[in-house]
Amino acid sequence: METITLLLNGKDRQVDVGPRQSLLEVLRETCKIKSLKDACAPQGQCGCCLALIDGKPRKTCTIPARAAKGKSVITLEGVSEAERKLYADAFQAAAGLQCGFCTPGLVLRIKHLTDQDTKMSRDEIAQVLDGHLCRCTGYVKIIDAVEMIHDAKHGGALPKPIDDGGVGARVKRYQGAELTLGTRPFVADIDVPGLLYACVVLSPHARARVRRIDTSKAKALPGVATIATAKDVPGDRWVGLIFRDWPVFVAEGEEARCVGDVVAAIAAETPAIARQAAALVEVDYEPLTPVLDPVDALRSGAPQVNPRHVNQLSDTHIDRGDVDAALAASAHIVSGTWQTQRIEHLFLETETALAVPLPDGRLHLYSQGQGIFDDRQQVASVLGEPEEKLFVELVPNGGAFGGKEDMSIQAQTALLARMTGRPVRLSLNREESIRMHPKRHPITMRYTVGCDTEGRLTAAKIDLLGDSGAYASVGDKVLERAAGHACGPYRIPAIQIHSVATYTNNPPCGAMRGFGVNQTNFAIEGCLDGLAAKVGLDGWEMRWRNIVHIGDVFSSGQILEKSVGIGKTLEAVKDAYYAARAEGQAVGIACAVKNSGIGNGALETGKCRLEVEADGTVSLFIGFTEMGQGLLTIMTQCAAEVTGLPSSCFRPKVNSRFEVGVGQTTGSRATLLAGRATAEAAKKLRADLDKGLTLDKLVGTVYAGDILIDDTTAPGQMKNGKIKTHTAFGWATHVAILDAAGRVDRIVAAHDVGRAINPQQCEAQIEGAVHMGLGYALTEELPCKDGMPVTFNLREIGVLRASDMPKVDVILVEDPEPEGPFGAKGVGEIGLVPTAGAVAGALEAFDGIRRTRLPMKDSPAAKALNVGRIPDDDRDQWH
Repeated sequence: METITLLLNGKDRQVDVGPRQSLLEVLRETCKIKSLKDACAPQGQCGCCLALIDGKPRKTCTIPARAAKGKSVITLEGVSEAERKLYADAFQAAAGLQCGFCTPGLVLRIKHLTDQDTKMSRDEIAQVLDGHLCRCTGYVKIIDAVEMIHDAKHGGALPKPIDDGGVGARVKRYQGAELTLGTRPFVADIDVPGLLYACVVLSPHARARVRRIDTSKAKALPGVATIATAKDVPGDRWVGLIFRDWPVFVAEGEEARCVGDVVAAIAAETPAIARQAAALVEVDYEPLTPVLDPVDALRSGAPQVNPRHVNQLSDTHIDRGDVDAALAASAHIVSGTWQTQRIEHLFLETETALAVPLPDGRLHLYSQGQGIFDDRQQVASVLGEPEEKLFVELVPNGGAFGGKEDMSIQAQTALLARMTGRPVRLSLNREESIRMHPKRHPITMRYTVGCDTEGRLTAAKIDLLGDSGAYASVGDKVLERAAGHACGPYRIPAIQIHSVATYTNNPPCGAMRGFGVNQTNFAIEGCLDGLAAKVGLDGWEMRWRNIVHIGDVFSSGQILEKSVGIGKTLEAVKDAYYAARAEGQAVGIACAVKNSGIGNGALETGKCRLEVEADGTVSLFIGFTEMGQGLLTIMTQCAAEVTGLPSSCFRPKVNSRFEVGVGQTTGSRATLLAGRATAEAAKKLRADLDKGLTLDKLVGTVYAGDILIDDTTAPGQMKNGKIKTHTAFGWATHVAILDAAGRVDRIVAAHDVGRAINPQQCEAQIEGAVHMGLGYALTEELPCKDGMPVTFNLREIGVLRASDMPKVDVILVEDPEPEGPFGAKGVGEIGLVPTAGAVAGALEAFDGIRRTRLPMKDSPAAKALNVGRIPDDDRDQWH
């Protein structure tokens, strides 16, 4: 160790540093500076760890700690209170943050930028921000915040966020100031006395028999508290949301089934010791030939990937009408194969869990998961304990997008805490995160679609094959959803849809924003464009002739009875579409539908408890997860709308104090269900307020709101004499406009949101979804070689940077949903469903090439961007 002195936030600070420690590690672990975050160390590609070193923005994960000797280091903790307030107010007024994990690093960059006198254009600001990665916002509102800050620093008006409001108000994000400044902790920021640090050992093989696990050398390392393997699990090792087919540890004698399988977990006195011990764990593997192609997995005699299920995970059929006869009678037919890619969620906060033994014998588990009551049930099962022995608390996470539905390291963390009797925190690094959690499904889609002489669709024959990887996750439901939405928002009288999910030894695939609908939308929109060309129609008119209306039958067989706003979204973009065509620009258009609520026969609940506190606030307990989408803010507005109280008096919480478990935050349903439950509870509080009672007289009173949706139907089934696969649907139309060089210049996104409870947050969700949809269309992919991702590099994975983003015009359409709170329905997923199809259409208009494979890296739109460039020597080894 070496002792160095640095000037940290204006004060001399002596610290001991190791030869391999980064400045980020020392600042976070030794100096307890938690505004700096670790999202990609040591890549230096996300900007979350940025500090000002001798006045210049530097990424601290790339700087050896010893190199900071004698340097001035400024973090947000060292910025004046007046300046901190300016940054917090601007980001809240602009809605420039969502999950908030990347925001503190951005703020320091922006401080350096706006301290300069020169006013920059939006494009110039985007270039400066290019070293930062935001997965949530799409950067539009971040740049808005930069402009506000610069103006305020140079004599302009101070930003003024809106503190309170009910439904329809542009209220600031709950805890937005704390997130902006990095003072609201994420799980990895929580320190407790006696804390042990943990890490895991993962299988390097996609398929291998584990012959022997030897932990003796690792246990002998000073500072190691304990090591857990399969033999230490007192309960059931196998977990899973639908099928219990995923072991939290692979045991000796069993097969490792993917490169994210855990064979051991270590708890130690420091993170460095834990990592050093992990390297000392000796595992004897017998490598086996992995099953990597879903077609091969379905062949007779193929090795069974998972011992708890045959290789065909699911098989969905939807049939209506005589498809062959309808196709034979069609004037025009388009037929082809579309292929989508595996996608990494790349949420910036990697998986972390903290387990703290309590004096009463319970275990306090801090989780970032998308369903903490599911976490509680599964962790209790692994520990062999009743659920009452665990108190589980959500720490709102730094992004999820579906990737934190499945358990990751919660069970291993809890087990280590039980084995040691001490608090344990386990964090994955970026490579481990990418290897472990489920991805977006790659799906092969074969479509044959017909229309008549006027362009009206007649029939569709569709076959889908999805690679679900080594574990089921929710893969069967993803392919089921893909099937149910395979015809998009269009009226097709005769359909034949067959959708299959398979196991392979690739990384698992499960929930990701869009849940199978993004994939099939890309294909059906390509078919619409192909048929339009044969009929002689433009893209807008082709869609206008075929969209569904109230009374029409959806792909799943459901007769649409309410809130079908697809026509309104088409009308909303009509002028922009035709104006761009008139100016000679290449234009593409795509329409979309996405369910709100899981449906398909699932029983769905919403639960809320309002508890009046002695300090004049009202605690608002729900079971769904805040992950950047603004759910907690929305719930305060729902409660305020009903009670007439200020939204700022409500304090949202997600923990197991009350039994408000509702399953996963998925299916664009959190606002739909939690909003209704919150309104129900709020009505009861309002009734007491209307009696003249005041909050100080109601301290300790609890108001319950519970709702149940039990009327949806599984595929092929009926209930109450009808098919109703989903409670509600969101509808959207996107227009993509290219510039003269073929780069995406502008996206016009019109969305039927039912009712915008917070229009600003709603716009921000859609802007962020468009950002993700453009990456999906053009640059993002996670190819694998022998089941192992070929890259863990953030730029190579292909998420767009600020300078890569086009202009985004969001148009909110409100066609109220009777089953939603105040008419609202979910928008979390549909924002990126039509984007790829619109971009593909625009590219075909530009260069005449119809692209049927994602990402469209061969396109001029992709080549104009600075991300997604995987070296050829890696790319050549896959597919």
